[in-house]
Amino acid sequence: MFEDIKNKLHELRLNATAKALEGNGFKAYVVPDRVVAKELILSLIPEGSVVGIGGSVTIREIGVIEELERRGFKVVHHWVKVSPEESLELRRKALTSDVYLCSSNAVTLDGKLVNIDALGNRVAAMVFGPKRVIVVVGRNKLVRDVEEGVSRAKNIAAVANALRLNYKTPCTTLGYCVDCKSPERSCNITTIIERKPTATDVHVVLVNEDLGF
Repeated sequence: MFEDIKNKLHELRLNATAKALEGNGFKAYVVPDRVVAKELILSLIPEGSVVGIGGSVTIREIGVIEELERRGFKVVHHWVKVSPEESLELRRKALTSDVYLCSSNAVTLDGKLVNIDALGNRVAAMVFGPKRVIVVVGRNKLVRDVEEGVSRAKNIAAVANALRLNYKTPCTTLGYCVDCKSPERSCNITTIIERKPTATDVHVVLVNEDLGF
């Protein structure tokens, strides 16, 4: 019974956020779980597309990459065993893909996308390059406003990713951001996408399930 109430509360917040995103020019969808999210994502990718993938735990949790490859799509992503130079080249190729899949560190209730990157390849692709961008966001990433979104990106998403990558940054021992000057710092580029970029078709899939960091 209590779980139903929690899910309903999340659903209300997701629906309000979707409405705000639509008002800001994005196409927005609310789905109940990752299974439905995967089917929706696949339906939004035209046959024959080259699909770029951002550095996203969410996208990998959904399992959409394997399904795209099974269906014969050319998938470009850098989470493979290659040299650092080859990894950078894969990131560059993803910038010119037909469709780009990624997540967002936070989405505000008034429909803004808040992100922090180390290299900037993901946030660059979200703004310009691919013809279509599909942003998949778990309910755990909804925030009240941009300030809370930046805080979430720095103190949750960036810290979790630093732990995943075994970085030797202060946050991996403290559990929160201290605005360090470490060479392995992830918080280098902050973007706030307030409205749909003029030349990019952006779809935001909101999932009533916790996904990613």
